[in-house]
Amino acid sequence: MTGAEAQIERDLISKLQELKYEYRPDIQDRFGLERNFRKKFEELNRVTLSDSEFTRLLEKIVTADVFAAAKSLRERDTIERDDGTPLNYTLVNIRDWCKNSFEVVNQLRINTDNSHHRYDVILLINGMPVVQIELKAHSVSPRRAMQQIVEYKSQQGNGYSRTLLCFIQLFIVSNRTETWYFANNNEEHFSFNADERFLPIYQFAAEDNRKIGRLDEFADKFLAKCTLGQMISRYMVAVASEQKLLMMRPYQIYAVKAIVECIQQNIGNGYVWHTTGSGKTLTSFKASTLLKDNPDIEKCLFVVDRKDLDRQTREEFNRFQAGCVEENTNTETLVRRLLSDDYADKVIVTTIQKLGLALDGGNKRNYKARLQPLADKRIAFIFDECHRSQFGKNHDAIKEFFPRAQLFGFTGTPIFEKNARYEQVEGEHASLRTTETLFERSLHEYTITHAIEDQNVLRFHIDYYKAEGDKLPKPGEGLKKEKVIETILAKHDAATADRKFNAILATASINEAIEYWEKFKAIQAARAAANPDFRPLNIACVFSPPAEGNPDVRQLQEDLLQELEDNKVDPDTKKKALRAIIDDYNAQYGTNHRIGEFDQYYQDVQKRIKDQQWPNGDLPHVQKIDVTIVVDMLLTGFDSKFLNTLYVDKNLKHHGLIQAFSRTNRVLNDSKPYGNILDFRSQQGNVEEAIALFSGESVDAPATIWLVDPAPKVIASLTDAVKRLDDFMVSQGLEARPDEVANLKGDAARGQFIELFKGVQRLKTQLDQYTDLEEEQKTEIAKTVPPQTLQGFRSAYLETAQRLRAAQQRQGGEAVPEVDQLDFEFVLFASAVIDYDYIMSLIAKTTQAPAGKRTMNREQLIGIIQADAKFIDERDDIAEYIRGLPVAQPLEEKDIKAGYEAFKAEKKAAELTAIATAHGLEVAALQAFVDEIIRRRIFDGDALSDLMAPLGLGWKTRTQKELALMEALTPLLHRLAEGREISGLSVYEQ
Repeated sequence: MTGAEAQIERDLISKLQELKYEYRPDIQDRFGLERNFRKKFEELNRVTLSDSEFTRLLEKIVTADVFAAAKSLRERDTIERDDGTPLNYTLVNIRDWCKNSFEVVNQLRINTDNSHHRYDVILLINGMPVVQIELKAHSVSPRRAMQQIVEYKSQQGNGYSRTLLCFIQLFIVSNRTETWYFANNNEEHFSFNADERFLPIYQFAAEDNRKIGRLDEFADKFLAKCTLGQMISRYMVAVASEQKLLMMRPYQIYAVKAIVECIQQNIGNGYVWHTTGSGKTLTSFKASTLLKDNPDIEKCLFVVDRKDLDRQTREEFNRFQAGCVEENTNTETLVRRLLSDDYADKVIVTTIQKLGLALDGGNKRNYKARLQPLADKRIAFIFDECHRSQFGKNHDAIKEFFPRAQLFGFTGTPIFEKNARYEQVEGEHASLRTTETLFERSLHEYTITHAIEDQNVLRFHIDYYKAEGDKLPKPGEGLKKEKVIETILAKHDAATADRKFNAILATASINEAIEYWEKFKAIQAARAAANPDFRPLNIACVFSPPAEGNPDVRQLQEDLLQELEDNKVDPDTKKKALRAIIDDYNAQYGTNHRIGEFDQYYQDVQKRIKDQQWPNGDLPHVQKIDVTIVVDMLLTGFDSKFLNTLYVDKNLKHHGLIQAFSRTNRVLNDSKPYGNILDFRSQQGNVEEAIALFSGESVDAPATIWLVDPAPKVIASLTDAVKRLDDFMVSQGLEARPDEVANLKGDAARGQFIELFKGVQRLKTQLDQYTDLEEEQKTEIAKTVPPQTLQGFRSAYLETAQRLRAAQQRQGGEAVPEVDQLDFEFVLFASAVIDYDYIMSLIAKTTQAPAGKRTMNREQLIGIIQADAKFIDERDDIAEYIRGLPVAQPLEEKDIKAGYEAFKAEKKAAELTAIATAHGLEVAALQAFVDEIIRRRIFDGDALSDLMAPLGLGWKTRTQKELALMEALTPLLHRLAEGREISGLSVYEQ
């Protein structure tokens, strides 16, 4: 630890002592930690344990499974005492976390078989280590900070899996001026490879969303004893279905607190303005579960306005807590559950339509009279997207029947007077119904402006189609559909990063959607016939069928106003067209949907849009959707990280525009820099008006926050980034060429190259997805970063990154800061198009084309492979295989694949034989050992001991032999794992 870090640590401990933490400098190792925990446990549970009982307790609670440890921290459990009687216990005071003891320890050293780490600061609650604080003297990338901790956690025999440190709930990283925190989780929930999807890391914020970065202020606001107890007990969510922990974001916590306070003090209604994409389902779930334990509340109803959102919300609630809400198959089920005294029925998710039927006095099932016993009870209603159907008569019916009810609304786009569509009449006075008139007051606001600045949602790139000719369309007027389709076909691959992502085409009516579907089909068929290399887009289309008395479809259409109206005119024609669309879909995807079960078809479409994950091992591209044609559906309430583009051929305004645009801006990783909008109706005025209305801030120019920089500005930034890279290379006495990167001296210089070229690649990735680039701009970009030069630098980057990543893993926290803090962001260097199958087909093509007609030679093909992060651990093998293929002998793709698999198997066998021979091991035994590691992706230290046992070595010699063997074996294991993590292997790379 540096002197600066030691000073930060001393200051933090002083601050924690001010906050009434007890400083325990006497707890310095595992045994001191366990001794203190035993004392606290005995005091809390009013018991004295024998040594054997305490050993049994540790054996029961200490686990490598973070999720299991988190559960046992929050629950009651039992162990058997020496005399056979049960001891019921809790590890902390779960009734009142404020009444636990709070202690701080520093420089704790945990020695296990293979781990000797020292931890900066750890906070104990009732002797249980629940928060680890890592202090840095220099600036640290929050992602890299997370990655470092995960690396420590993944080492074989680490303290997190073998000691009480398994109970760590939160990690905090600070360099005094910037402080970040994230939830502990099992290793599979962290991913830092070319797929790069990982759990969120947070900065804390005040109620007005002002960031709290300084460590002393963070300690005051977050680490105060009762606050920390609440954060862990109330505002962390254990997601049972995924066995992972989620930490609520600050704005979610403030919204929940505000709702609970309104209930506790019985002070009326309120609404929460949290922007679309900010996780309001988690917020409402947590509010519901806290209200579930409030004895003053009879029921808590979470009310949505469409059947598909009912299902989606139930699935989300049950994802957070298995079985916490049941499906209300019909209104009768809803009424039965409302009248039930069962605790499981206290929180109910339902649609506004079912609730309206239940309160309809004219209904023949007499629901309203049956519900009369609830009329004077306190019931909490939480409305999802409260500006939609609730403006109708159902809202008034609820208030009239439940006079003591408290109503809370969530909205990403509130209704102000400017965008109100409904009037309410009281006596002779008429006024517009706004969110505030319905729900009285705002409880908390977190607008899209906040969310973009926090990087919780993405900015937008808007491409307004520029029509040509004498008769230009006016704003709001449509173009010929053929022109729209041609433009989409020309721009789709750029907009979606070569179909890594997918898109929605929003149309003005059902008839328009049908016409688009038919014309897409015809135009793509014609292009495919004319050009065998044309890759057609997978097109789906979804709109609601005529209801014809079907209550499910009627519910679905409650908020689909355009579709509701369209289906009143010539419903048979629309039904026939939808049948044809579904038949086409069945033929494309091998499904068996039919119009009579429309909801199943609709769910399938949503799943394919959501499941567009790369690489294609989970769902081949032929099974994915590229563009979904819609009218109203999917434009509200639908979330997918893999949807990044909206094609707009309908008039949008105010909240409808923001809702539709917000389908595209869910965060994934750096390969998705923004949400893409291609507007074919010249609606710039409507966009500017909507941004001004919903910015929620007194910002001089909110568009500068909401929208990405125009192309010329990004091109200028790219030029500057390339110049900085060139100047750096020259400063190192080298020419600014990819082949010179290998001549950089020292890891510090290589680390600087990594940072500089990563900046170049990030800007190039952004520009690659701009759909409004002029030809001159494309030429300028190509001149600034010529494709061959860019490919060469990408290859050099990956080569250097591979070397420095090994140094990080080998040296751990002892690596020089320039290396230790590197965050490689491999996702920037992974193409969606270039996957294993693509490479195999390219190899086949290079062997089949005559020498004079080859578009690519073998070395160019090897260059493509070496510039893509997906092949970082396999690139040398593929290159060697390609170079070894026979000359002038055409090969089929299946032969190439079979040959490459045989090549890898032969090479692996040769390497294993050489390693086994060098270390005196049986080849078959070493083969079995390696196969088991790759199968489980877990390194097993006991299996290594068994492998070495026949050598009959003493422990000291055996340890040396094991280390030598693993040094030889580790590179092979990495290649065989094909970029996937092998848990526990990093301990042999120190």
